[in-house]
Amino acid sequence: MRQFLRRRHRIAIDTSIFIYEMEANGRYVTLADGIFQWLEQSGHAGVTSTITMTELLVPPYREKDEDRVNLFYGLLTTYPNLEWIPPGLEIADLAARFRAEHRLKTPDALHAATAVWSGATGFVTNDPVFKRVTAFETFVLDDA
Repeated sequence: MRQFLRRRHRIAIDTSIFIYEMEANGRYVTLADGIFQWLEQSGHAGVTSTITMTELLVPPYREKDEDRVNLFYGLLTTYPNLEWIPPGLEIADLAARFRAEHRLKTPDALHAATAVWSGATGFVTNDPVFKRVTAFETFVLDDA
């Protein structure tokens, strides 16, 4: 993973990485920590779609855990060097192309399109489906 990150100045981050970090997932938290430590360094940038927040907030809303909702907002919307990008028409068009060309589900296509639209050269995830997209290099945590 270090080599992957060394070659990057701007990466896109999939929802799973945020989940692993926020829940301190025993299997993946060390890798997720490394990504967020990289992100905190000057000259590095991360992007994610606002769809990530939608996916992250479902469990706390389902559990009626407003404190956890507020924690997620507080931590993630102020994280250094992390940009939240809403899907506009250009991203929607690109996502449709990715759905058609790479058989991605809509949320995955939107994440991939956000990465490309924002100029990210790498995508960090734990879902190998993103390897179908050749517009960026995909790093899958399970491959580490």
